[in-house]
Amino acid sequence: MEFKSKNLLSKIATNDGHGENSPYFDGWKAYDSNPFHPTQNPHGVIQMGLAENKLCFDLIKKWILENPHASICTAQGVEKLNDIAIFQDYHGLKEFREAVAKFMGRVGGNKFTFDPNRIVMSGGATGANETVMFCLADPGDAFLVPSPFYAGFGRDLGWRTGIEIVPVDCKSSNNFRITRAALEEAYEKAQKWNINVKGVIIANPSNPLGTILDRDTMTSIVGFVNEKNIHLVCDEIYAATVFGSPRFISIAEIIQDMDGCNPDLIHIVYSLSKDMGIPGFRVGIVYSFNDRVMHCARRMSSFGLVSSQTQYLLASMLSDDEFVGNFLRESSKRLGKRHSVFTKGLEQVGISCLASNAGLFFWMDMRPLLKEQSLQGELELWRVIINEVKLNVSPGSSFRCSEPGWFRVCFANMDDETVEVALDRIRAFVLSQENQEPDESKHWRKKPLPLSFTSSRLYDETIMSPHIISPQSSLVQATT
Repeated sequence: MEFKSKNLLSKIATNDGHGENSPYFDGWKAYDSNPFHPTQNPHGVIQMGLAENKLCFDLIKKWILENPHASICTAQGVEKLNDIAIFQDYHGLKEFREAVAKFMGRVGGNKFTFDPNRIVMSGGATGANETVMFCLADPGDAFLVPSPFYAGFGRDLGWRTGIEIVPVDCKSSNNFRITRAALEEAYEKAQKWNINVKGVIIANPSNPLGTILDRDTMTSIVGFVNEKNIHLVCDEIYAATVFGSPRFISIAEIIQDMDGCNPDLIHIVYSLSKDMGIPGFRVGIVYSFNDRVMHCARRMSSFGLVSSQTQYLLASMLSDDEFVGNFLRESSKRLGKRHSVFTKGLEQVGISCLASNAGLFFWMDMRPLLKEQSLQGELELWRVIINEVKLNVSPGSSFRCSEPGWFRVCFANMDDETVEVALDRIRAFVLSQENQEPDESKHWRKKPLPLSFTSSRLYDETIMSPHIISPQSSLVQATT
């Protein structure tokens, strides 16, 4: 007997909004089917597409061993089981919210005091981003997002909410800085397409660029949203990954120092996944200056609360001022060292990277190696890097970069030995390409590259979500 499957599932369940059906995941599949191991599989694919921070696990392990009372899963802490295992209010544990607020303030240089009562929990930054979208926008509404931007935004922001993304194209000519002119141009295009723009979303520090937004840029963005009376959502999940100047400045500090700013328009998404290297704990935070958004988000947090066991452990850890201070200093030191090893190693063979001082990755310029300056040329080079060089790096098109040839390279998810193997592979590949090229094709090596050298998941990331609007998109055509 045959059963018809048509219409048995929802439109959300059966659409491609999650973004997994894209060429981007070929790299992940290549890694999954042939993962690198220094002894068991030395010729396997090295995972450099995973923005994960493993450089300070030893510090966290040491603290846990020295503080067994912080977990209800130990003999020393089990007496708290009755208090922690029962139902908890959606506000979360008071000590957890206080510890997170204090940590956020410390990461920002204690320039702003975060209110624990405005800390709303969610299941990682993914859940936090979606929660904010449900609070701020209706299906079909759009947000302006400066590109290149986090590849998972299409899914996080729009898969279930139905909101759209309008990219704000930023260029390498000014190091991908967000300008008021670019915001205005994207806003005007959206209006021309009859798209209702509800806000702007920025990431500071940037994923994938690894750069910090300066005060003037953020002040300009706040001025823009105030003028348009639209929202600003600031993703600050890499705030504590800064390893050089300039320092990180939270949007909370910016609006505190501004006159005439409407705080109801400002919202922050935060997480401990990147700063502490614990994405498996699923700690996401919504911090809104808008009371109505805060109250709505708290009601919605029942769909993605952080477990009370996790809250209890982290409240104790983040309240240890000595540990937090040492962790932040050591994390910054180790990230800076690893970043320098990679970028200097690439510099030796003429590969430049965007100057950056934060994040778990750098933005590598491979434009000189493209056979043609196009998306197709980028993907062709990317496939060679995956299949022949055996490195899973992420092509710039995954992040909606308008210029082909840029790649995001993650550097904090591996040990020192794997770093050397990865560098050896990249250098050997670049040199082999140089040897194959006729002399006249090497003109790029005779001129300085436009950007300076620096010295100092994911299955979550998609290449082209149907919720990302471009002038060629069928979504745009349908609205005109």
